[in-house]
Amino acid sequence: MWMDVLIRPARATEADVLTDLALRSKAHWGYDAAFLHACRDELTVAANEVARRRATVADRDGRVLGFTTLEGEPPAGVLGMMFVEPRAIGQGIGRLLFEHTIAAGRDLGFTRLTIDADPNAEPFYRAMGAVRTGSVPSGSIAGRVLPRMVVTVQR
Repeated sequence: MWMDVLIRPARATEADVLTDLALRSKAHWGYDAAFLHACRDELTVAANEVARRRATVADRDGRVLGFTTLEGEPPAGVLGMMFVEPRAIGQGIGRLLFEHTIAAGRDLGFTRLTIDADPNAEPFYRAMGAVRTGSVPSGSIAGRVLPRMVVTVQR
């Protein structure tokens, strides 16, 4: 149940928690240890980046169940990271985080957010209203391409 979930800014002291969550969430899709090792740098959240990347968490009883980052400067930004704790997938946490991030983007003056999605997450982003606009190379795995998606932030 998501009604007992608090959406709040992430704390710099939670950087390691966010990094570990990102890796567990990525592993949920069946990627092997070598793949996850190759992605580690890209999925690492540094304490000094938490505020700049506008990291937001879904918190239930003091436990982080998911997080997003809202990066860049208006009008065009990036939903840079979005990960949900594997045991919480399917409970509405992703939808709650996504909708909060879009609303925060609107309040900041963003009109468009780009998402370089994991292929397994593309159906979720489509369901949230994002449109695939092409493909981009993975920042971690040579030869791998990711769906480039865009969501228009309605005023």
